[in-house]
Amino acid sequence: MLLAAGRGERMRPLTDACPKPLLRVGGRMLIEWHLLALARAGIVDVVVNHAHLGAQVEQALGDGARWKLRIRYSAEGEALETAGGIARALPMLGEGPFLVAASDVHTDFDYSRAVEAGRRMRADDLLAWCLLVPNPPHHPSGDFALRDGRLLADGEPKLTFSGIGVYRAALFDKLDPSRKAPLAPLLRAAAAEGRAGAARHDGRWIDVGTPQRLAALDAQLQSRDP
Repeated sequence: MLLAAGRGERMRPLTDACPKPLLRVGGRMLIEWHLLALARAGIVDVVVNHAHLGAQVEQALGDGARWKLRIRYSAEGEALETAGGIARALPMLGEGPFLVAASDVHTDFDYSRAVEAGRRMRADDLLAWCLLVPNPPHHPSGDFALRDGRLLADGEPKLTFSGIGVYRAALFDKLDPSRKAPLAPLLRAAAAEGRAGAARHDGRWIDVGTPQRLAALDAQLQSRDP
């Protein structure tokens, strides 16, 4: 599942007329970088949620055939936040494990690692697996700690949640799929029960949250050799 329902307030005025996932960087839509990475990892079935200017998202991506994917859509009307959006889409996602990624980050993470994490989740009876990254300048305090492959709500050093995770439907079974709900409390609860795994990614990861970061990333990608 690719998360594409946010309003992108920090990215205004660019997102006043264009959904944030469709903004272009390095010659591609932000969300397209993820679609290509999913295809490389052998992931074929994709759910995209949307709210703000959602018709544009469906028109731009279509059925996913151009990336050799099968895309379906979970329309929210009003954005339901991360956990609420996942809960709404559960009928299309199944019991899991399923991968969820924020479409407004840019990363070189290999999604085949998430596929392998899903296999381990079944064996270890985990509800969640999260990818953590070194803390960026705009989020120096981090979110979670990592120890022996497990996610910890407390402890040091803290790392930043990347917006990329693998989950099972049971993590969301108490949520009303029509109501907004954040993801962090569910992850903290699973971590407290010892049922959340994690790994660290030290490669490229950029939260493309502002026009300035978008412009800087675009310049970086455009300057690369073909």
